[in-house]
Order: sequence, then C-alpha cells, then structure tokens
Amino acid sequence: MPAQPFTALAIGEAIRRGELDPVALTRQCLTRAADSDGVFISLTEQRALVEAEACAQRQRSGTLRGPLDGVPLAWKDLFDIAGTATTAGGKVLGKTPAERDAEAVRHTAGAGMVCIGKTNLTEIAYSGLGLNPHYGTPHHTPPPTSSEHESRNENEPRAPGGSSSGSAVAVAQGIVPAAIGTDTAGSLRVPAAFNGLVSYRPSQARHSRQGVTPLADSLDTIGVIASTLEDCLTIDDTMRGSAPPVRAAAVPEQSVIVLDAGCLDDPRVSRAVGDNLEACASRLEDAGFHIVRRRVASVADTLEAITRHGWLGAAEAYTEYRALLEGPDAEAMDPRVRKRLEAARQMPPDSVVSLYRLRQALKTRLREELAGATLLTPTVAHVAPLLAPLEADPEHFAEVNLATLRLSMVASLLDSPAVALPSGRDDDRQHTSLQLSGPCGEDEALLRVALGASSALTA
Repeated sequence: MPAQPFTALAIGEAIRRGELDPVALTRQCLTRAADSDGVFISLTEQRALVEAEACAQRQRSGTLRGPLDGVPLAWKDLFDIAGTATTAGGKVLGKTPAERDAEAVRHTAGAGMVCIGKTNLTEIAYSGLGLNPHYGTPHHTPPPTSSEHESRNENEPRAPGGSSSGSAVAVAQGIVPAAIGTDTAGSLRVPAAFNGLVSYRPSQARHSRQGVTPLADSLDTIGVIASTLEDCLTIDDTMRGSAPPVRAAAVPEQSVIVLDAGCLDDPRVSRAVGDNLEACASRLEDAGFHIVRRRVASVADTLEAITRHGWLGAAEAYTEYRALLEGPDAEAMDPRVRKRLEAARQMPPDSVVSLYRLRQALKTRLREELAGATLLTPTVAHVAPLLAPLEADPEHFAEVNLATLRLSMVASLLDSPAVALPSGRDDDRQHTSLQLSGPCGEDEALLRVALGASSALTA
C-alpha cells in the first residue's frame, strides 16, 4: 500500500480528518488480499465496498460512528458472515452459506468497520503451526538482507503459526491493519509470536461466541491480532458491542511483574527466546516496574497435569467432531488433523475428569500465587520453524506442534487473559515473543499493566 498510517486507530483518525478515502483504501486491501498466497479463503468484495462507501458518506456528513469507522478488518474463517460459507479451513464443513453474521461481526459492522474477507487457518483450528493442505499454507518470510551475517535459513519459508495463520499473515503482510482469530490452546498468541505481532487472548466469558464454529467449548475464545496493543483492545471492545473505554496504563512503580524462573530454566526454551525475555524484563525494570524472578508453582503444576493426563481440548474436540470422524467425509480431512482427533479417542475418562477438577484448583492457586501481580513468560519456547520439514514428515510435525503449544496451553487451561508482545529476533531474524497474563477474569488489571509494558518496550 502507499505510504499511509497503518494501525487501525491511525487509519480511523486519517479517515475522520478526510486525509484517507475509505473506498480507495478498501479497494487496495481487496487487491492485496486477492494477490496474496494462501492468506484468504474468501473475499467479501461487494460487502466491503458498500460498507466503505457508507463510511465515506458518514465522513462527509460528520456522522462517523467512532474511531474505527472505515477501518478494514479480516475474519478467521470460523466466523459466520452472512452469505458466505464458513469452511473452518476444510472442505467438508460450511457447504451452506451463513444466514446471518456472528455476533462479533455484527458489532464491528455496527461500528463502521469494513469486512474484507475470511482468512485461512488450520482445519477446524486444530494445530499450532498453521499448515493447510486444502487452501495452501500462508507464510510471511522476511525479505533477504544485504547483511554479511545473513543465515543459510534466513529466507526459507517458515510456519505461520496456528491455528489463526491467515489472520496473522494478513496483518504481517500489510493487507489489513488487524484481523480476528480464535484461541483454544494458543491459536492467537502463537501466530502473533511467529510474525512479530501483538495479540490479546481474553478470558472466555468476555465474549459471545455466537456464530463461531467451535473446537473445544470450554476452552475456545475469540480475539484480535494487530501490530499494536491499542488496536487489539479497541477492536476487542468493539466486538463486545461496547464503546471503547478510557483505559489508562498502569503506573510502573505500582506494578509487580513475576518473571517465571521455571520457564527460563527449561532447556526447551531456546536461547534467543530466553535472552530476549530477560532483556525485556530488564527494560521494564529500568522503566520502574517491579520485576520479581521466581518459580511459579501453579504454572509448573499445570504443565505437569497436561503431560500426565493429556490436553483437555483434545477430548472436547473429539467429542465435537466424532460424527465427522465416523462418517464418509473423514477421508477428505487434513490427515494431520484427523490423526490428532483419532488419538483423542483413546483418552481415558478418568484423565478428562481429573483435568476438569485440576483446572479449577489450579485457577485458584495461580490467583493466590500472583496476589495481584502479572505473570511474565515466553509466549512460545522457540521461533517459527522451517515449513518444508513440517510438510514432509508427519512425525516431525506432531512433535513440533506439541512443543509449539506447550507454554501457551497453560493460559488456555486456566482461562487466563494473556497478551503476546514481540520481544526481539534471533540470529535468523525470526521473531520472539513474551506473554503477560493474569488470573481468569482479571482482564482489565492485566490490560493496564500490558499497556504500560508495551509503551516501555517500544519507547
């Protein structure tokens, strides 16, 4: 796109001032979306142009609906959009167009946002890596550098992160300023981490999921991927149908952040991820935040419970899609996804019940351990892995997928609100990411700290 503001809020402000034509902007977004490779499953061109023209008329008459009026937005293809099929990233679902918008889509349309289309994802949102054999796998690989330090692997395609792969890549490639995804085990935070973006996983009760294809009902939540936390939060408020509040950043000197030393001591956390997390913690300390480095037992116990009993989301996903697995369409599914669903069939009932019980106890323990502080951990233990080996070897894919989701599963199981922020790059110029999280339901306290931390880290 030509030089112009690209955060959602900056675009909205430029439209308000008459410096940016929402119709021309929408046409540019649609063109880039159509030219992209594997990023979108479908475009809503007619709807987008109608919405953009309506915004232009409101701008001329001084009746804009708010700070996001005219701002382009893309939706993970789990959300119903009237007149379009909801494929869930596969070929066997969504054979009938949706009759009405999902509630979140309806709220953003009411705020004047422009629906560009529906983004690619792992089939039924069941993977942390983002591969899709049906619609192609999107990726955002940094361009080559002229540096003498260029790595052999630097410009090879990387996994986009999943399951909200297309949503993240649509933002990373500059097609839209923000995109909507879902998160069941890390599906917002992982693709944000791999692509150097920001995401916010809300506590589940914060949003209606009416009109959203499920994966695991007690774990699914919806959220935003963007380049700034401010964009994420303003759009998140809009999806709930509430006016964006004045949300002040926390005062650093009054904020305690607990850096989980257990994660840093974990050999599975790559050196770059750990080093960049420590560097960010030091910058936050310099900005006035109180950083406490100690092991958080409830995090370690959550990881141990998942290792011992399995992933609760697997049991719920199997239950959700059992009829599909046993029907004639099963062979048309991504074999990687089908294999994971079939494996959950063998999950012992006592493990499932144990996880439900432990989940409640661990939520309470995390709240007690933090005692008003915010938790700081890596978002993912490693950077985006090379794509080709994942596509070539199903066993390698399965191993890397579990490693990718391991840390993000903690916040999901405990229904913790969590914010992923870029923390730096490794020697191959791949992004690393940190996560700030808090106890279930304490979203606003977390968001105030995250706003302060984001400001300190980008200063």
